[in-house]
Amino acid sequence: MDDISDLLKEAKPLYFARKRRRNQIKATLGMLVCVVMMSSLWPQKYGSYTLLPDTEFENQLALIEDGSVIEDMGLPVDDYGLLMVG
Repeated sequence: MDDISDLLKEAKPLYFARKRRRNQIKATLGMLVCVVMMSSLWPQKYGSYTLLPDTEFENQLALIEDGSVIEDMGLPVDDYGLLMVG
């Protein structure tokens, strides 16, 4: 009976050290996963040139500067290119 209690006394600190180390590893991995998830959800700043190729971007910009989409549809617009009401 003394042998078992001596083994338990010897193993107790090792058991708790292993348990603490495993909990630290779990906490670290959990925080890493949270950081990765938050960084993937964080809004990214993109320049408009990265979203469209140069020629397509220039075409879209020219359409916006030159006229109004509402006017192109044939609806009445004011001097600012906004839909005229009334």
